[in-house]
Amino acid sequence: NANWAYLVMASLAWTLKAWCALYVPVSPRWADKHDAERQLMLKMEFRTFRQAFIEIPCQIVKGARQIRWRILAWNPWLGVFFRLVASLE
Repeated sequence: NANWAYLVMASLAWTLKAWCALYVPVSPRWADKHDAERQLMLKMEFRTFRQAFIEIPCQIVKGARQIRWRILAWNPWLGVFFRLVASLE
């Protein structure tokens, strides 16, 4: 049963990565660059995906009736991350 549960969790994680890659919008002006980034996202290992998109250090600040996220570190995938977040809103 434990192996089956691990298999299901790994499958869901891999599917999440693939859907995120397919859901990132491609703008016509930057179509070549955005398509290349999408292909790299589809081919990347889940460990790399986790480090680039899930383990982003940020500070959550509440004030003036708003919640703001301050990104505390930079990585090369932040542009793709922000496009993905904007498409999900």
